[in-house]
Amino acid sequence: MAAVKTLCTDEVIGDGMRAQVAESWHRSAAAGVSVDVAEAPITLADDSLRDHREAHPLAQVFPLLEDVLGQAARDCDAIMAVSDASAQLLWVCGHPQVLRKAETIGFVEGSNWDERFAGTNAPGMALTLDKPVNVIGQEHFRRSVQRWSCAASPIHDPLTGSLLGVLDITGGDQIVVPQTMAMVRAAARMAETELAHLRLTASGPQEPRPHQGFALTIEALGRQEALLGIDDGSGRRSTIRLSPRHSEILLLLASAPRGLSGDELAVLLYEEDNTASTLRAELNRLRNLLGDDLLASRPYRLVGEVSGDWLGVQATVLAGDVVGATRSYRGPLLPRSTSPGVVRLREEVESTLRSAVLHSGVPDLMSAWTRSSWGSDDYEMWTAQRAAVGTGSPLLPLILGQIARLDRELA
Repeated sequence: MAAVKTLCTDEVIGDGMRAQVAESWHRSAAAGVSVDVAEAPITLADDSLRDHREAHPLAQVFPLLEDVLGQAARDCDAIMAVSDASAQLLWVCGHPQVLRKAETIGFVEGSNWDERFAGTNAPGMALTLDKPVNVIGQEHFRRSVQRWSCAASPIHDPLTGSLLGVLDITGGDQIVVPQTMAMVRAAARMAETELAHLRLTASGPQEPRPHQGFALTIEALGRQEALLGIDDGSGRRSTIRLSPRHSEILLLLASAPRGLSGDELAVLLYEEDNTASTLRAELNRLRNLLGDDLLASRPYRLVGEVSGDWLGVQATVLAGDVVGATRSYRGPLLPRSTSPGVVRLREEVESTLRSAVLHSGVPDLMSAWTRSSWGSDDYEMWTAQRAAVGTGSPLLPLILGQIARLDRELA
C-alpha cells in the first residue's frame, strides 16, 4: 500500500483501504458484481458504437486527446480510454500488446465500466463521485483487474457543467506515480477548453447577447447554507452563499412560483409568532443582497427562471429514474432548519425518494440509502434490503448485523 500513500491523500481506513475505495466496494457488492467475473460487459455493439461515437460531443476533442495523452500512454506501455457519462468505453488506444492483455478483462471499446457492472475501477468511480480518482492494483473489486492500475478524470461540458464522460489511463505499476494523475487532469481540462473554443468558433463573432432574464439555481440538499447561482441572461454568472435564514426564505419562495404574502411567508418561516417587522427586516437584507431585479413583492416572489436541486430529485423520481434521483440526492434539505415550511419540504423530498428506493427492489439503491447518515437507522429499508440481496450476498452479514443492532436499540 505504499504506492497508495504516495499517490493519494484521501482518508485511509481499516487495514489500509482508502475510504472512497471501501465505499466503492460496498456499491459493487450491493449491485451484485462478482469478484470472479473476468470481463466487463459489452453494452454497445460495433454498429451502435460507431453511431454513438460520431454523435458524442467528445468526438470533437478525441483527436487532440489521442495525440497528447494517447501517445504518452503508448510510450509507457499503458492505455488511454475515453468513456461517455454512463461509463461505456467509446475509444481505447495504446500499445497493441497491452491492448491484447486488456481484452482479457473486457477493457475494450463498447464495454461498460460502471461500478454496478464492472466493480471498483477508476472510470466508474470518477463518474460516481464526479471527481478525479485513481484505483491501484488490489483496490479493484474484481480479481482479474487487480494486476492493473488506473487514473481517471471527468470531462464536463464547458457551458452547462454537465458530465460528458471520463478520461482514463490504465496500465501496470509504472503508472503509479503522482505525475499520471496530474497528466490526466490536465488533459481533461484541455479537452474542456478546446470544446469551449470550438463552440465559440462555430457560433462566429460574439456580439453582446440581449438580456434574456435571470436564471436562478439553488443548491440546498445536504447543506446548512444554500448556494445561489445567478445568470443574468447576458453571460454574467455569480454565486452567493446565503445565511441560514435567507436560505430558508429563498427555498420557500422557490417552492411557491406564484409568490407568498407576508403572512403566508411568516407562517412557513417561523416556528412561533413573530412580528411583521422582523420578516420585513430579513426581506430587506435579502433584497439588498440580491437586488430589486431578483426579489419582487406583493406578493413576495423570485423573478426569473428558478431551479433547485431538491426539485430536480423529485422530478427525476416522477420520471421513473430512481438511480438518477439517488445519485443527485446529497442529503436532507437544509438539515438543521426548523422552519415549518422547510421541514415540510424536507420530509416531502425524503419521503418521495425513500418510497421509490424501497419499492424499487434494487439492492444497490437500498444499500446507498442505508449507508447514508439519514438512512442508517431505517429499519424497514434494512429488512427490505435483506430480502432483496438473497442468501448468497456478501452483504448479508452486514445487513443482519444492522438489523440486530436496531432490534436491540428499538426494544
